[in-house]
Amino acid sequence: MSPITLILIYCVFTLLASLLGGWLPTLIHLTHTRKQIMMSLVSGVMLGVALLHMLPQSLEHLPSISYVGGSMLCGVLVMFFLLRVFHVHSHDTPHLHENSHEAELHDHDHDHDHEAGVHDHAKKHGFSWVVLFVGLTIHSLLDGVAMAASVAAEAGHDEPIMSMTGLGTFLAVFLHKPLDALAITSLMRAVHCSGGIRTLVNALFALSCPLGAWLFWLCSSQLVDGQFAVVGCALAFSAGFFLCIALSDLLPEVAFHSHDRVKLSMALLIGVALAICIEMSHSHEHKRIIGGHLHRSQDHSEEPH
Repeated sequence: MSPITLILIYCVFTLLASLLGGWLPTLIHLTHTRKQIMMSLVSGVMLGVALLHMLPQSLEHLPSISYVGGSMLCGVLVMFFLLRVFHVHSHDTPHLHENSHEAELHDHDHDHDHEAGVHDHAKKHGFSWVVLFVGLTIHSLLDGVAMAASVAAEAGHDEPIMSMTGLGTFLAVFLHKPLDALAITSLMRAVHCSGGIRTLVNALFALSCPLGAWLFWLCSSQLVDGQFAVVGCALAFSAGFFLCIALSDLLPEVAFHSHDRVKLSMALLIGVALAICIEMSHSHEHKRIIGGHLHRSQDHSEEPH
């Protein structure tokens, strides 16, 4: 299976996951606890993928660890400022607490204070969802970059179809995308946007991740001589991006709540274990750029000097 075909498949599934996330409020009753468990699972997958897949892969494609560190730092800073400027990832949206007995029993004061703050903000700023939409769309574009970079990093390994290169990154994006779409459409419902507008915005947001993947693949394919460096920097950047999401956004949101500690902790560990299993399933040979040339070595063998 060609890399572009695999990226296309990943993009289709990611698009569907995003659309489903935006429609969740009208399809099922998503309780507060279920959402927290989902966030814990996604955090674990993101941590595992960033540290066990993206960082090692980026080092194989770059001539110096300094490039890896610098690119990763850029990813952390970009995500930090996205969170700061656009206030993305408003996970605790108002509708989740309506008629939710669990929310009343757990963290009553915090949840209702936060709900009131979001609701008042939505009243004062009828288009506050636009800010969230812009921030999360930029975030989604970068998710697409991360997904395409992971596939491109393993494109030359000649692995069988079922190896599903870039699976870990795809899974992290795939699981996280419904949360983002849910945040946008929930805030739109809070300010009484029509169903047609919500559907249109949800569709546009869902397309942003495939667009990011396509743009990265198009740009990297044009830079034949520097393709390995572009892929390596993109992977390290994405690793910093994922780490910042998990450590400064998702996990603090989960850790703040005192309820269901065992469930949330187990979900986090399951996410990490899932990332470990995916990485262990790869049996490809390692690549390393040394002196501007591509060198290959089998797993558990010494790198050429």
